[in-house]
Amino acid sequence: SGAQAVDEQGNIVGKGDVVAQTEQVFKNLGKVLAAAGASFADVARIVIYLRDMQHRSAIAPVRERVFGANRPASTLVAVSGLSHPDSLIEIEAVAYLGD
Repeated sequence: SGAQAVDEQGNIVGKGDVVAQTEQVFKNLGKVLAAAGASFADVARIVIYLRDMQHRSAIAPVRERVFGANRPASTLVAVSGLSHPDSLIEIEAVAYLGD
């Protein structure tokens, strides 16, 4: 499933701020990857669900910082809503965990 910008209590982080939400989503994905013994370097593909395509340029620097020069394949999808009404972004990640 996709990751949204929630804290440990399930509260939305960065209400109304797509950059803050993107940072939180990647923080959450980083924790999931670490728990599996992986890192962002192991991510092969991401799908970003974005409520407002105008925010694309605002989130790009966060994505570039997280992945560096070795960015995974990605798909960006505009959506009219997500499971929480205050969510502006959701990201799915597929990582290669080795043999």
